[in-house]
Amino acid sequence: MLKKRPDKKLRFGEWAVRRGFLTEDQFKVALSKKKNLTDQMVGNICVLEGFITDEQKAEILAAQFSLEYVKIEKKIGADLSEKIPLSFMKEYQVIPYEKNIDTLFFAVAEPLYSFFVEDRLELITGMNIVTAVASETVVKEILKQIELKKTPDEMQPAIAVQGEQVEKILSFEKISSETSNIIRLIDSTILNGIDKRASDIHFETSETGIIIRYRIDGMLVLARDPVDIQLHSQIISRIKVMAELDISEKRIPQDGRFKLKAFGRYIDFRISILPSIFGEDAVIRILDQQKLSEGTYEFSLSTLGLPSHDMDVINRMINVPYGMFLMTGPTGSGKTTTLYTALSEVNQNDIKIITIEDPVEYQLKGVVQIPVNEKKGLTFAKGLRSILRHDPDKILVGEIRDAETAQIALQSALTGHLVFTTVHANNSFEVINRFTHMGIAPYNLMAALNCIIAQRLIRTLCTCKVEISIPQKTLEASAVNSDQFSEHIIYGKKGCAKCNGTGFMGRKAILEIVELNDTLKELFIKNASIAALKKATADSGTAFLREAAIREVLNGTTTLDEANRVTFIGH
Repeated sequence: MLKKRPDKKLRFGEWAVRRGFLTEDQFKVALSKKKNLTDQMVGNICVLEGFITDEQKAEILAAQFSLEYVKIEKKIGADLSEKIPLSFMKEYQVIPYEKNIDTLFFAVAEPLYSFFVEDRLELITGMNIVTAVASETVVKEILKQIELKKTPDEMQPAIAVQGEQVEKILSFEKISSETSNIIRLIDSTILNGIDKRASDIHFETSETGIIIRYRIDGMLVLARDPVDIQLHSQIISRIKVMAELDISEKRIPQDGRFKLKAFGRYIDFRISILPSIFGEDAVIRILDQQKLSEGTYEFSLSTLGLPSHDMDVINRMINVPYGMFLMTGPTGSGKTTTLYTALSEVNQNDIKIITIEDPVEYQLKGVVQIPVNEKKGLTFAKGLRSILRHDPDKILVGEIRDAETAQIALQSALTGHLVFTTVHANNSFEVINRFTHMGIAPYNLMAALNCIIAQRLIRTLCTCKVEISIPQKTLEASAVNSDQFSEHIIYGKKGCAKCNGTGFMGRKAILEIVELNDTLKELFIKNASIAALKKATADSGTAFLREAAIREVLNGTTTLDEANRVTFIGH
C-alpha cells in the first residue's frame, strides 16, 4: 500500500539550524555553494565543508522526512539480506538491520524514495516493512559486505533505455553512482507505476511543490508526498532527455516517446510536456506492447466477459463482407482494445488486414500496422488512401477526426471493405451529429454503417470484496429496481494490499450495441427524436450502458457507486 508522509514544511538547512547542527551563517554558506554545485544536495555540501558529520546529516534527514533515525553497527546478520536482490539494495542505498516475527527493519541513506522502497520490499519479502534513516557511510560499508556474499547472478541490470540507434543499459550499480537523486526519483516512480498497473504518471507543478500521481484503473492516486519545487527544472529536464526533447524550450507543448526495459520486458512510453503557470507539467503514458507477444493478454472476445447476446451481435457484425464497424466513447474508454479484439477474431491467413493508428498500441501478428506521422505528412486520410491501393479485405482506422478521413472510410465501407473505426462521441445517438458536422449526409452514413457500439470501462471489485446492504434511499436516488437488488447478493469494496487499499482490481468493458436495422436507419435519416430512437433501439434488443452497468452490480462484479460514476442515473 502507498505510504503517506506528513508534509515536510521545513527544508534540510532549516531543520539543521533548528536542531543546532548548523549556524545561520553556515547555512548561508552552504546555499551559496549550492548555486555552483547544482548536482549536490545541501546536506552533502554541509558534510563536505565539515559543518556536520555524516551521522548528523542522517539525523536531520530523518526529522525532515518524519522517519526514525537509527545508528547501527557496520555489520549485520547474514540472514537478513537473503531475500533482497543486491541490485535493489544498491540502487536505493537500503540495508536490513533488524527482524522480528513479521517485520523487517530497513535503513536508507536517502529517504527521498523511501515510499517506493517500502512498497517493493513488502512485495519481495511478504513482511511488514519499517524504514529508518542511517548514515550514508555506514550503509555503503554494509552494502560492500553484502556484495561479497551475493552471487554474480543477482547483479543484473533492471532498466534499459532503448534509443533509435543503440541500447543504453542503466544498471542499478550505474544509477547508484549518480550524484544527483533525480534519476533515482524518476526511475523509481516509473518502476512503481508499472508495478501498480498505472496507465499514466502525472508530474504536476503547483505553488508548493511537484505533485506526482498515478492513474490506476482510470482514477488518479497520489504516488508520494510533493517533491520540492526547487527540483522542478531537473525533473522535467531529465524526462525531456529520456524522450529526446528540447530541454531549452519551455514555452510550448512538446511530445515524445522512449522505451525502457523493466521487469524483464520492453515497455513503450509516450511523453507530453505542457507549460503551466507554475512551470512545465509532464504526463508519461505507459504502453506495454509486449503483453500480447508474451501471452499475458489474449485478444479474444471471450476475455471481455460480455453477455451472450452482445457476443452474438459482435460476432455477426465482424463477419459481414463489408460496411463499417463503429465504436464510440470518450478518451480512455478502451475502444482501441475492443477493436483489436474484434479484429483478432477475424484475423485469418486467407485475408489481408491493414491498420492505420496513432499510435500503434499493440502489435498484432499477421496484420500490417501503420503509425500516423503528421510531422512527415502521413495523416489518417493520406494513409487510408494508400492502404486502399494495397488490396486489403479489412481495414482499421484508429480514429475518424476530419471530413476527408470520414469520406474515404465511408467510401471504403461501400466498396467491398469491412472498416473498423472509432469516433469520439458521448453516446451512440450523438455519432450521427458528429458525422453531420463533418459534412457527411445521414443517408450516405446509414448506407455504410452496420453497427454503433458505445463503450465505457467500469472498475471491478478485488477479491477482498464484502457483502453489503444498500439503503432504500440510495436505491431510489440511483433510480434502480429495488426488487432486483433484493434478489441478489450485493458486494462493496473493502481494500487490501493487493489492490493498494482501493477495493478495485482492474476494469472491464460495458457495451451498448446498436445494430442498424432498416427501421433504425430510416429513423436516423429522418432525424427522429432521441426518444423515438431509444424506443426503437430498445425494441431491437439493445441494452443501454446504464443497464449494462447495473447488470455488473447485480453480478457482484462492481459497486453501485461505480455504476453511478460511469453511467448517467436514469438513462
